[in-house]
Amino acid sequence: MSDFVAPTTSPVPVARTRTRQLTATLRTYFLLTKPRVIELLLVTTLPAMILAEDGIPSLGLIAAVLFGGALAAGGANTINCWIERDSDHIMKRTRHRPLPAGDVEPTAALVFGLVLEVVAFGFLWATANLLAAALAVSAMLFYVFVYTIWLKPRSPQNIVIGGAAGAVPALVGWAAVTGSVAAPAWVLFAIVFCWTPPHFWALALKYRDDYAAAGIPMLPVVKGTAVAARQILVYSVLVLVVSLTLPLVTPMTPIYPIVAAVLGVLFVMTAERLRRDPSPERAIRLFTFSNTYLALLFAAVAVDTLLRAS
Repeated sequence: MSDFVAPTTSPVPVARTRTRQLTATLRTYFLLTKPRVIELLLVTTLPAMILAEDGIPSLGLIAAVLFGGALAAGGANTINCWIERDSDHIMKRTRHRPLPAGDVEPTAALVFGLVLEVVAFGFLWATANLLAAALAVSAMLFYVFVYTIWLKPRSPQNIVIGGAAGAVPALVGWAAVTGSVAAPAWVLFAIVFCWTPPHFWALALKYRDDYAAAGIPMLPVVKGTAVAARQILVYSVLVLVVSLTLPLVTPMTPIYPIVAAVLGVLFVMTAERLRRDPSPERAIRLFTFSNTYLALLFAAVAVDTLLRAS
């Protein structure tokens, strides 16, 4: 009588399954941080550091500030996702995010966001200075408590005030280099602060029905598309004006004001087209261009500084 050998499970498929599960889990938590938003925030941090240094800071400091800033922004975005998980489930644009999709438990997401903030604060304090760390965490507190919890569910002007949180990375970059915050840093802050309403209202125009369904009083929902488009134009003009004040508070070559003027005029022209035709298609074009505008404007700050310092 032959011996019976029970089949065994190969360790290779089991290992592959565990690897896929781990990869999926890491991806889920990564998506909670809204990486695209983090990229946009970091775009303003590095040029602020270069301007503050009047050259290129040490690569170690640059890496530390960008990494710490990413942790802080990721933590804030994760906590935002935790707070807005119910409304995200209602909106078509956001219902596939990890929390409304059920890919992660709410408590785990909240703990993850808080841990990121604690690590970001300690890391920036250790590698940069206390002011940079405090500013980074203050942006999270403002974003979560002032914008997400207080203003967003109550006021159509939510993004006007709440946008201050997204402008803080410019201050963090400057503070990391100098240990203080000076006038040029506040101008960079003001540029992002004024840029945020047309940027976000354009997105709200595109997804007006989504915000209405979720009961979020974004400006296009409360005041209508025509009013929102006019306000976008007003703030686009304001962005142009504020961007041209930077050479008044710090030495610059003609490169930056020329680039700022050209980009600003293009921004205003795009906003004027949207005012004449406040359609979702025009709105998303302005939203897309606003991302390009901010990246190129802050790149011009860096390039101007490096050319002047060379």
